[in-house]
Amino acid sequence: MTERYAVVVVGGGTAGLSAALVLGRARHRTLVVDAGEPRNAPAAHMQGYLSRDGMPPAEFLAVGREEIARYGVELVRDRVVEVEKGEDFAVVLAGGRTVRARRLVIATGLKDELPAVPGVAERFGRDVLHCPFCHGWEVRDQPFGVLASSPASVHQALIVSQWSKDVRFFLHTVAEEELSDQDLRRLAAAGVDVVPGEVAGLVVEDDRLTGVRLAGGTPSGGGTTHARSVLFVGPRPVPQTGLLERLGAELHETPFGAYPVVDPTGLTTVPGVWAAGNAIGFAEQVVHAASGGYRAAAAIVGDLLMTDLDAAVQE
Repeated sequence: MTERYAVVVVGGGTAGLSAALVLGRARHRTLVVDAGEPRNAPAAHMQGYLSRDGMPPAEFLAVGREEIARYGVELVRDRVVEVEKGEDFAVVLAGGRTVRARRLVIATGLKDELPAVPGVAERFGRDVLHCPFCHGWEVRDQPFGVLASSPASVHQALIVSQWSKDVRFFLHTVAEEELSDQDLRRLAAAGVDVVPGEVAGLVVEDDRLTGVRLAGGTPSGGGTTHARSVLFVGPRPVPQTGLLERLGAELHETPFGAYPVVDPTGLTTVPGVWAAGNAIGFAEQVVHAASGGYRAAAAIVGDLLMTDLDAAVQE
């Protein structure tokens, strides 16, 4: 017989665990399906979460899994491959199991697609970074580089100047003519040096970033190397919205990808389906994801209660 749950939470990161905690405490039978691929896995620590500042992400999630278990929430290491909507939801797992749920929380997050520059992927989360609010304090006052991926990367170069006064903005594949006069004036006012030319790769010595190397030069010698110990990049976010799309959820386009249209609680345009965390936006930090999961779960508790009460009244 197919197992039945009040709620299935798809995704065991911060948003999913936060939703599961609230649902478990509200005495709803809840299953979390966790593929084990949190977005912040490359980072050694997370910052800006009051009372958890500096905590390793893996430790944070481990504590969350322990907490939800106290309230009878089940967690399985698996991946949801399909969801079919009828009177309730049939949730098909990669391992072959199918369960049914009255409500869903989609907390599948997003993936960061890194610039195709040699060395960037290998050092991402260490001295190749993307979020100054996450890591700026830890690398403050060091020589920064910022790798442009579009003219919009100017914003990143300006923001990181809050943490270092030695910032070089590598235009890479962006032509200087693509920057507006206002961009150039702001960069100059912030003390950011603009470096034209494509970046060929990173220089790493003793497992530390020491420079950014430009293309060009002699066939054997390469181009100019700029001494840098930190490089900020702008990954292309790839929202993991496949399940939502197949369920028919309405999406809206943003400069950072297409995300589901949701109300303030995270309810999508599909009745019974909520979304939270990076599944609803690029800029959701850990603290936002925890809040979003909580809001979604609280809304589901009320929704299930009213649905059951209305059904009882009509009998």
